[in-house]
Amino acid sequence: MAAAIQTGCVRRLAPEDITAALNLYAVLEEVSEPGDPDAFLAVLNHPGTDVYGMFEGDELRAMATLHLLPNVTRNARPYALIENVVTATAHRRRGFARAVLETCIQVSRDGGAYKIMLLTGQARGAIGFYKKVGFREDDKFGLTIRFP
Repeated sequence: MAAAIQTGCVRRLAPEDITAALNLYAVLEEVSEPGDPDAFLAVLNHPGTDVYGMFEGDELRAMATLHLLPNVTRNARPYALIENVVTATAHRRRGFARAVLETCIQVSRDGGAYKIMLLTGQARGAIGFYKKVGFREDDKFGLTIRFP
């Protein structure tokens, strides 16, 4: 396998990135129509939440949402939650998602987080990727409840 190639830059997404972000979310959700721009703005405007994206030129190639949340058992020291990690299908295995995750990890560390949590779908086959980035599966169990 060829070595991953990473070009471009990672930055926090802004309202002007809505169209590109929603198109990338459509890849994650496997839907043909992009989501609601107001929903994306609500995420961007939520305190403690940022969406980071890897750009190649002007094109958004990968992104992830990072939440930093205070924890009362740690005297409000935050924990981080990473969600919605996605890379454009044609641009996978080039280091874009890794660059986004490394940025999220550094922002979490700089923000004083004591841990980062990340859940991934069992059917997506991404656990090996997350382990290579440094996530462990032997520390805690991830459990979910889904609502319609």
